[in-house]
Amino acid sequence: MSKDDDGNLPTPEEITRKLSDFMKANFGDSVSFSSSVMPGFGPTPDTPDDDGERVDPVEENRDRNIFDFDYHPRDIKSHLDRYVIRQEEAKKVLSIAVCDHYNHAKYLRRLAKSDPEKARQIEFAKQNVLIVGPTGVGKTYLVKHIAELIGVPFVKADATKFSETGYVGADVDDLVRELVRKADGDVELAEYGIVYIDEIDKIATQGNMLGRDVSGRGVQTTMLKLMEETEVNLRNPNDIQSQMQAMFEMSKGRGSKRSTINTRHILFIVSGAFGGLEKIVNRRTRQGAIGFAGEAREVVDEAHLLERAETQDFIEFGFEAEFVGRLPVRVVCEHLEADDLYDIMKSSEGSLIRQYEREFEAFGIKVDFRDDALHRIAEKAAEEKTGARGLLTVCERLLRDFKFDLPGTAISELVIDGDLVADPKAALGKLREAAGAVGDTKLVGEINSFRRQFAEEHGIRLVFEPDAVAAINEACGEQNVNALQFCHERFRDFQFGAKLIQKNTGQDSFSLPREAIEDPDRWLSNLVVASYGDRGKPVTAPDSPPEGSAFTDDLADTPPATPEPDPDETRDSGGFA
Repeated sequence: MSKDDDGNLPTPEEITRKLSDFMKANFGDSVSFSSSVMPGFGPTPDTPDDDGERVDPVEENRDRNIFDFDYHPRDIKSHLDRYVIRQEEAKKVLSIAVCDHYNHAKYLRRLAKSDPEKARQIEFAKQNVLIVGPTGVGKTYLVKHIAELIGVPFVKADATKFSETGYVGADVDDLVRELVRKADGDVELAEYGIVYIDEIDKIATQGNMLGRDVSGRGVQTTMLKLMEETEVNLRNPNDIQSQMQAMFEMSKGRGSKRSTINTRHILFIVSGAFGGLEKIVNRRTRQGAIGFAGEAREVVDEAHLLERAETQDFIEFGFEAEFVGRLPVRVVCEHLEADDLYDIMKSSEGSLIRQYEREFEAFGIKVDFRDDALHRIAEKAAEEKTGARGLLTVCERLLRDFKFDLPGTAISELVIDGDLVADPKAALGKLREAAGAVGDTKLVGEINSFRRQFAEEHGIRLVFEPDAVAAINEACGEQNVNALQFCHERFRDFQFGAKLIQKNTGQDSFSLPREAIEDPDRWLSNLVVASYGDRGKPVTAPDSPPEGSAFTDDLADTPPATPEPDPDETRDSGGFA
């Protein structure tokens, strides 16, 4: 390495820049170089503690994650119930397999510290899992949330992108290397990760194929040792960039402490729809014994044929016997009916309607999905025959025009009910008419900006009804101010009364009519009084508010309609008792 004019060695940044220029000049823009992947640069992972000794923070925290595994199968299933509807058998099977796998890993970890030789002699048959089921029933969701619960790195890939090592296509070993990246370079933690491969049925060998099947049987062969136990190089031997970095690190004495990752404790879970497998199972189960004395085999309901699949059926489907043998745990996911899709939207913590609520909220529109609408959406999604994915298809088609037309209008609340689902064009037409009275997109944008600021600062959602927007428009014209300035001035103390109502009733959303714009103190005063009589219930302003009930700092002088609140509540209300 040449020195500069002053005799100093170049800085790491200069070295990185020169190497980057060299890589681009020789290999094009497809190859890049970054110092962030070079352990020799910057602070080392080992940092001194208070006593001056070197401490590896990864090593320090390692024993507090996966090796503290103390879940029971019921615990894991209960966690999955929050996200995945039905699939009871799949949840049970996966929960047991995961507990067995990581309890064994925990046992070996403990044994290796006291008797390494005995730990090496322990035999354990890995419980790799094969999940069979149609698209959109929650296969990926199940595995993803298990990995998140137990805190191990998780890698997902589709089997269709892989090819046999040495051919064009992704290398299966890259899945294991990706675990190291997901574990932030912690190789030992990566050795206890989960690899999930979807669409595994697509690599089944075609019986009529001529020549070498490098993306079918070749991938199966490559995965055999990977799913059992083998050492995988941390750097891909076919990756020029990776190899050059390794050479650079070795030349500087900064090579990695480990060059391989062991797959002994990596849990492999594969899944696929396996279309056509039911025909193979049906043919086997319906075959009678040979001869007149033979008895007819049991007739199985077609809806449950896949549950009767055996190893020979998978071999006939196109898998190598050795490959299927390394997937001893097998489970079938059930089809989802309309009622299941309704439950997904209504009960799952990952419900699609939460996504739509956030999307419309970004435009300043509050969305309210009614039950009759959810039932209709579920029925339409069931007709798509794509499981829970059909919900997105139906909702996108249903709400596409609403997302395009309503943002920037006076509409701040959208109720999605059965009538809207049945005739979305008619419902959208009515909303357009209601929004047409204002039609000032600048005005509405300023009001929505105020709503977002108010919600972020105070945790209170304000919904301006169309007549309220019209009132703001009129007031802004009279006072010669913009809507944002008007709202900040008119509602500068609104949060105090709203917070008191929220404490009494739990209400965090207020729909503001014209009256709330013309006299917010008086309007909110009535809600505060009503909140003491209807604790736990949302309150609305009475049609004829009592005379003299203005919402001011001196509201405590107004005799309450119900017993006095306690002193703590008065202090929390910001001066409004």
